[in-house]
Amino acid sequence: MILNTGNRTDIPAFYHQWWYNRLDEGFVCARNPFQPHQIYQYTLDPDTIDVICYCTKDPGPMVRDWKEIPFAQYWQVTITPYGKDVEPFVPNKRQILADFRSLSEKLGPQAVTWRYDPILLTDRYTIDFHIRSFEAMAKVLEHYTDTVVISFLDLYQKTKRNFPEGREVTPAEQVQLAIALKEIADRHQMHIEACMEDHGLEAYGIDTKGCLRKEVLERVIGKNLIVPHLTFSRDCACLLQNDIGVYNTCKHGCRYCYANTDRKSVMQNAARHDPNGPLLIGRITAADQVRQVQQKSYIDRQVRLF
Repeated sequence: MILNTGNRTDIPAFYHQWWYNRLDEGFVCARNPFQPHQIYQYTLDPDTIDVICYCTKDPGPMVRDWKEIPFAQYWQVTITPYGKDVEPFVPNKRQILADFRSLSEKLGPQAVTWRYDPILLTDRYTIDFHIRSFEAMAKVLEHYTDTVVISFLDLYQKTKRNFPEGREVTPAEQVQLAIALKEIADRHQMHIEACMEDHGLEAYGIDTKGCLRKEVLERVIGKNLIVPHLTFSRDCACLLQNDIGVYNTCKHGCRYCYANTDRKSVMQNAARHDPNGPLLIGRITAADQVRQVQQKSYIDRQVRLF
């Protein structure tokens, strides 16, 4: 199975000590966000968990407190050019670039992907600004990753409320940016993918098949996976199930974020974090039902032929 940690929050940035404690104890619990009294318990066993996937804006806390673990790892690290007006609590981007390189040196460039997303446009953050910024970052990350993922801002209702000056990128602007960023990525030896974007971008050389699909993870772990038929909730083949994060707990404060309602909710939840508890936030109560997840490795035990 695939264990995800980053669809709802940023564990490496804010909760890495809790995560190390969970790995030491050998299990972790996650509350169902849609049925709050239902709790899933996962056994942290390398015989059944084929790869742990992280998505973070700041790998630094884990990189600087690095511990070897008996699991394959795949990291997606988001580095954008926005300032404190958009990402008020994200650390200095130069430091994040340096931490990205350190992470790549530990795991290899195939296990660490750069996310340049979401791409948004304002009076300050123009198309030319993005092209220049992408070029500068690609130079720094060349040879430290072989993949970059882009996406364009989606205006959810909470995004419109928290970031009213942001606007969606028009289809014509998406094409203009895709062509320019593809050229830069090619020059710096990076395969470029788009996350949850119109498949029309394929005509311009952008891979739209899914940035966390089976084939991506097979390349990371060097083994074939036999994944059972899954019902995908998005228009892609990404394997996003089994996530241990919690919404409204990421403290970066990005104004475009889909996972947070507001700052007050985030800080209230973060105050309930127990680094020694099985849940990321809060505690298990008598009203909760804990269900042990049936885990099975997806690895094809036959010899890999490619």
